[in-house]
Amino acid sequence: MTCRTIANLLLASSALVATAASARPMTPEDVARLESVGTIAVGPDGSRIAYTTVSLPDVTAGEENAGPEQQLRLAYGPGNARDFLPADMDVSNIAFSPDGRWISFLWSREDEDRAVWGIPIDGGAQRKLAEIAGAGVRSYAWSPDGSHMHLLASAAEDKARTAQSEAGFDAIVYEEEARLNRLFRVAIGDTIDAQPQTIAIPGYVSGFDIAPDARHAIIESAPTPQVDDSYTSKRVHILDLATGTVLRVVETPGKIGDVEISPDGTRLSMIAGVDINDPAATTLYFVDVSTGQYRALNQGAPEAAVDAEWLADGQLAAVIHKGAQSALRIYDANGSVAAEHDGGNLILSAVESDGGRIAVRASSPSHPSELFVWNDGGFQRWTSHNPWLSQIDMGQQRTVTYTARDGQTVEGVLIEPVGGAPAGGAPLILDVHGGPEAHDSNGWVTNYSGPGQVAAGQGYAVFLPNYRGSTGYGTAFSKQHQGRYTDPEFTDLVDAKRALVEMGIADPERVGITGGSYGGYATGWASTYFSDEFAAGVMFVGISNQISKFGTTDIPYEMYNVHSLAWPWDDWQKMLEVSPIYHTDKAETPLLIMHGAEDTRVSPSQSYELYRSIKVRKPETPVRLVLYPGEGHGNNRAAARYDYNLRMMRWFETYLKTGDRDAELPAPRPILAPGTVGTESATSD
Repeated sequence: MTCRTIANLLLASSALVATAASARPMTPEDVARLESVGTIAVGPDGSRIAYTTVSLPDVTAGEENAGPEQQLRLAYGPGNARDFLPADMDVSNIAFSPDGRWISFLWSREDEDRAVWGIPIDGGAQRKLAEIAGAGVRSYAWSPDGSHMHLLASAAEDKARTAQSEAGFDAIVYEEEARLNRLFRVAIGDTIDAQPQTIAIPGYVSGFDIAPDARHAIIESAPTPQVDDSYTSKRVHILDLATGTVLRVVETPGKIGDVEISPDGTRLSMIAGVDINDPAATTLYFVDVSTGQYRALNQGAPEAAVDAEWLADGQLAAVIHKGAQSALRIYDANGSVAAEHDGGNLILSAVESDGGRIAVRASSPSHPSELFVWNDGGFQRWTSHNPWLSQIDMGQQRTVTYTARDGQTVEGVLIEPVGGAPAGGAPLILDVHGGPEAHDSNGWVTNYSGPGQVAAGQGYAVFLPNYRGSTGYGTAFSKQHQGRYTDPEFTDLVDAKRALVEMGIADPERVGITGGSYGGYATGWASTYFSDEFAAGVMFVGISNQISKFGTTDIPYEMYNVHSLAWPWDDWQKMLEVSPIYHTDKAETPLLIMHGAEDTRVSPSQSYELYRSIKVRKPETPVRLVLYPGEGHGNNRAAARYDYNLRMMRWFETYLKTGDRDAELPAPRPILAPGTVGTESATSD
């Protein structure tokens, strides 16, 4: 990504609608070059906002393959922002120093460990502010007076273990030999503090913050680094920084989300689950720091708290998702709602504040996440990082509700084909989110595994259903699927299809499905048990066997607590019957299966099982398995993402758009855009 000054960033809404003469459909190559606003930090006087833009190298333009990159930018007002570091600096964890003179960030130079760097606001080169010798810094926090920092760093190198590994003794002992993060206090001055003070911390600390008095800290700690512990056992601890003594633990029973310290240090805001069986941290709490006692502010409401930020006057700003929409809510010091501002066509996802200014990150149906500021009763847009989107002819996007077979109202996000659905309906793709403890909002939904506007430009309708188990509609709704794998959660998908057919949106004979993780499970189920309903499927890192999944995942307790409410051995047959492999005798839906080869959440063996079962039991059904080396539970690198998008859209073109389940398999390699690395040698051969 080249350096450039961002000018004329605030686009009028009319500029986002392409004219008939210039409009064109969105392509996978467009998806590959999207960028969005990442983290936000507001300066102490509110006059400037630092933020990062997140993008991937554009492999379609010949850039070198890599993972997501974040570049630091500084915004001074609407349409007034600029790059603040060289384009090749990939940074994270941005913050202002307490006096506002520096922007600090984490960065790793060449072969060095990641350290805290800073760049002066008023000019000058970046320099290293703090480091821990032989360890990478994971996160950091300034002291209130700016004289020192606390750094959370990785474990010290075990030199004996390193030497053994280099000699070939590199065996991995699964879930043992945990390496815990460490906390340090370092002085900030003209030179780097070479003798950081070690602070004792309990267990595996994943996050922390420093109280305004600089004597206490809150730390988020679990017994081990295991993912299951981060879901089931992570707690907030109040720590005495001088002694390392844990003064008290906030004994929440479930998952922990965002935690913030009030300006006077007496309270915390905390987003957490209501109990151990709550699928997600969506309830907002006030916590008394002196006692550890907490009380809920919105328990039972049909909504989800997403992010929160204390204001200088002791009020709390919170991003609230209400189904597929969002709002900015202000709580007073007593926890009562003082004001609520509807997001309108924006989906807010994060909030930050300082100097009397409230900034949010938000997307809309027409653009990925951008920086907005709450100003004079409205959200004022400060940035626009994909101005070329004004050239794209987009399908109309809106929320749709329908009634499931048992009377439950279900909502989702619909993108109509560009130009609208034809008579008899358009080919429809159900894009099913994972979790299922997540939800899709009516914002930007197009990405490498989400067909979105790319599909709309090719004549498809796309529907993203917030089926039973989704968040955003209250804890009761998100628990409706528990102990009942596949029903009602996946019957909601069939009911969505039928509702959209009745609305004239979808062609009943040309309905496809895609999704990752739990959405991949839904795709596998739809392509076997519900094969009569679906003409094509694209399954990503999905579940095919609920028995073997338990034995190969890193979240067995998470599965038990918030999904199955039972162990496989409680009823082997029941667990087998809710597995797609049990129903491959019905599998007539052409199915493309894709998986990261290093996935620890859902083992690649899940995809092997379903592929082999269909291949042997239903050899006439088109099926293909694609593995991505080096990728885990979702593709991280640019080339793997672009490749995925091409394969997904070609599979749907082959089997869904035509409605021909007997079509021949497409070629095993996708056609890359000219200019993509590798196309020159491929052409010359």
